[in-house]
Amino acid sequence: MAVHYATVTWEQLHRDARALAAALMPRMPFKGIVAVTRGGLIPAAIAARELGCRLIETISVVTYDEEEMGQPQIIKSPDAAGDGEGFLIIDDLVDSGVTARFVRERLPKAYFACLYAKPAGKALTDLFITEVPQDTWVLFPWDTAPLFVPPLVSNKKECAE
Repeated sequence: MAVHYATVTWEQLHRDARALAAALMPRMPFKGIVAVTRGGLIPAAIAARELGCRLIETISVVTYDEEEMGQPQIIKSPDAAGDGEGFLIIDDLVDSGVTARFVRERLPKAYFACLYAKPAGKALTDLFITEVPQDTWVLFPWDTAPLFVPPLVSNKKECAE
C-alpha cells in the first residue's frame, strides 16, 4: 500500500494534459486517440482538443476487483484502432504497468502517452509528463471532493484582541 499521497487538482490536470499534447505535436498526425478508461478519458479529451483530433476510441480494462489486483480483462475493445497503427493511447497514470502492458499487447503499433508514470511502469510508455514515486498514491480530481474547513479561530472559544 502507498505511504504517500499526491493530490492532482483540475487545474494541474489540465496543465499537464496540455503539456502532453504539446510534447505530442511533433509526432502528428494521429488517426485517432484511444483513451484507457476511466482515468484516460479526461486527459484524452483535452489532448484531442489541443491536437485537433476528432476520432476518440476507448479501451476499458478491468484489473481490480474492489481493492485486489486480478487478471486484466477487456470489457470494451477499441475496434476502430485495429492494431494501433497511427493511433495514440492516452492514460492518466502508469503504475505497476499491468494495464499498460495489456493495452500495448492489443495495440502494438500505437504510441503510448500518459500524464504520470511510476518507476515500475514508465518503461511501458513512449511519453509521460511527470514521474511519481512508486509509494505514492495519486488522488485525481474525480477521486476527491472539496470540503468545508472551518477557520482555525473557530476552534478557540475566544479570539485574542
